[in-house]
Amino acid sequence: PKPVPWREIFVYSRRVEGIHLRAGPVARGGLRWSDRRDDFRTEVLGLMKAQRVKNAVIVPTGAKGGFYPKMLPNPALDRDGWAAEGKEAYKLFVSTLLSLTDNIVAGKVVHPELVVIHDGDDPYFVVAADKGTATFSDTANALALEHRFWLGDAFASGGSVGYDHKAMGITARGAWLSVQRHFVEMGVNVQRDPVRVAGCGDMSGDVFGNGMLLSKSIRLVAAFDHRHIFLDPDPDAAASWKERSRLFKLPRSSWADYNADLLSKGGGIYPRSQKRIPLSQEVRAMLGVTEVELDPDSLITAVLKAPVDLMWFGGIGTYIKAGTETHAAVGDPANDALRVDGAQVRAKVIGEGANLGVTQAGRIEFGLAGGRINTDFIDNSAGVDCSDNEVNIKIALAAAQADGKLTEPDRRTLLADMTGEVAALVLEDNRLQALALSIAQAGGAAAMGSQVRLIEALEDLRQLDRKTEGLAPSDQLLRRAADGAGLTRPELAVLLSSSKLALQAELELGKLADDPAAQALLLADFPAQLQQRFAPYLLGHRLRREIVATSVANRMVNRLGPVPPFELAEEESATLDQVGHAFLTATALLDVDALWMAIDAAKMPEAARLALFTQAALACRSHMADLLRSGVHATGPAALATALAPLVRDLSSHADAQLGDEARVQVAAIAVQLEAAGAPPKLAARVAHLFALDGAIGLALLARDSGLAPLPLVKAFVQLGALLGIDWAQSRAALANPQDPWERLLVAGLARDFQQMRGDFLRRLAAGAGGNTKAGTKVGAKVGSLVESWAKAHDSEIRRFRQIVARAQDSAAVSPAVLAQIASQARGLLQRA
Repeated sequence: PKPVPWREIFVYSRRVEGIHLRAGPVARGGLRWSDRRDDFRTEVLGLMKAQRVKNAVIVPTGAKGGFYPKMLPNPALDRDGWAAEGKEAYKLFVSTLLSLTDNIVAGKVVHPELVVIHDGDDPYFVVAADKGTATFSDTANALALEHRFWLGDAFASGGSVGYDHKAMGITARGAWLSVQRHFVEMGVNVQRDPVRVAGCGDMSGDVFGNGMLLSKSIRLVAAFDHRHIFLDPDPDAAASWKERSRLFKLPRSSWADYNADLLSKGGGIYPRSQKRIPLSQEVRAMLGVTEVELDPDSLITAVLKAPVDLMWFGGIGTYIKAGTETHAAVGDPANDALRVDGAQVRAKVIGEGANLGVTQAGRIEFGLAGGRINTDFIDNSAGVDCSDNEVNIKIALAAAQADGKLTEPDRRTLLADMTGEVAALVLEDNRLQALALSIAQAGGAAAMGSQVRLIEALEDLRQLDRKTEGLAPSDQLLRRAADGAGLTRPELAVLLSSSKLALQAELELGKLADDPAAQALLLADFPAQLQQRFAPYLLGHRLRREIVATSVANRMVNRLGPVPPFELAEEESATLDQVGHAFLTATALLDVDALWMAIDAAKMPEAARLALFTQAALACRSHMADLLRSGVHATGPAALATALAPLVRDLSSHADAQLGDEARVQVAAIAVQLEAAGAPPKLAARVAHLFALDGAIGLALLARDSGLAPLPLVKAFVQLGALLGIDWAQSRAALANPQDPWERLLVAGLARDFQQMRGDFLRRLAAGAGGNTKAGTKVGAKVGSLVESWAKAHDSEIRRFRQIVARAQDSAAVSPAVLAQIASQARGLLQRA
């Protein structure tokens, strides 16, 4: 039978019950689940849903599992026995999963004995530390070695020979980058400016503890966990940071260990077992309440609704939902009494270092009310990203060990030495995803039509289930746009991750991973030390295809946005793999990576930075469309970039001087607009230059194929556009931004049509005059006169065509239909060459 898009494995024994759920493309109607242990089911399913989209930055698709021991002693009477039995139950659960998993022996996939296989080979199976199992990595790796599983100690990341997430603070550091992005767009530097924070967690926790030490300007005014409520209405930033740091370093700590003498006036630390908690005048002012005392649950509700700058989630539980949701639908009954609605939250920003602190509907409600929030799978993805890096590194090093190129002691030393580099790679993913959401959000209501079309396309690809991901029906979203509001960041986060997963799926099956251009991408996915010492093992990595696909999908969506790759595929009837080829080719030919890096590094208002990225993406989209129309993906990015690079460089160096009047006005307007937003003049000019190069790749291809010099071709190209007036029509099509997705496809296609029809005309003209010969340069020099000769021969037809263009120019508004008519007439005219 055909492989199912999801798997569930149930484990039952006298000592343990467990479940493992793995999802591929989502089935229509959402993910299914057997009727087992409702509360346990709901929690693991919720985590799996978050995990799937979180995994957009890594190789494997989403999966989650959970287990519960059935023979635990009372922890109050025998804590050591309780811990030991929990570990034994974990070992039984993981061993069972390993017994059902394919293995690799002597380079070949081997299926487990006595197991019926209904799908293909699937030996990739790793486990990650999570709730209750944070110290079990070495235990899991020992089981993998016992089963002779091919991954060895790469099976469970974060062990004694791996990357300790808490020691690195990687999850919190990644989530903090999201917080910084939110605040920098509000004009606040959270590393320097005072920021009032409330949160869920305590300093013994990985995410909460590390997070609350990432800035010394934090004023933590309130926090809670399952044991205590912490209140400090007017903290001293320096003194409180030192005290939090002291608690974090303790082997075990709670808020009860905080030095109460350091609390500001009116502050206090209260156990949640206390029936009523008195509220000082200072605390009441800080929380914005009038009650003089509250029960613990009501007090936590007040903390969740406090008017603070940042709400930081680092603990377990779901505390914010939407007003349209019931508590039962949330699936966290322990916190029903204190949960609040998104519209009630008065924090300016929410940082989700922990999973499921807010429901997706709650996030959207908070976002629509003006709050700034991403999602948990965006904010806290650094942990799983770090694990993925560790696994991929260990796979490469295992091959080096097998060849005798690396000893075990050297491997351990190397892994430790690369800790900082691994962290940098992971945090860059977090930074870029948060930035990508800001760029996508800048499109506002005007972008809704194309985003709704993307949602529908992802549904068709079975990469997204609208109901499961909390996305409203298309008509509701379009009504929202009519009211002037766009998608919220939580909704955009779903599109960001789902589009990456769809791209990855197609790119893995395509030819891109085999192209020499992919080598640089593959190497860049690993620390520099590894590239220098073990490049052959990286290039021959068993997961080469998956790593390249993941890298290209992330780069393309982070830099262009989630919509353009799919619009281009639809507009040009191309595959997503072909779009990937066009992306790598265009960015290499135009040196766009260097431009992106310069925009990232320059000091400017964030609005200007987002505008620069937006305009650069629009320009890249046009160049990619030209490549797709030329069918050059069959050549491969590396070969094509090598062949065209000298020609494109030549055209680039003369582009400004060769621009037609219409194009010159358009390019200048883009630069002026960017400078007015606060962009540095040099960067504004570099982005505008990408628009000045519009058509350059097509002309370079023509020069290569015809043997003609590129600069005379450009002159003839501009000459023809001015003669017919189609340079004006092209500029109107390029500037049009209709909200209707069909009209967007139409005008984008027309902009390329006006380019292509001129190129095709010159190709025929040159061929008829003896192009593609050794006399190509001589022909190229007189191509302009050939255009003039053609124009004289078709003077009456050209005059009639110019009358149509003039009528359009005199119109108050130029509709897509008008441009389509001009394109049709121009195509017919130019075919009479």
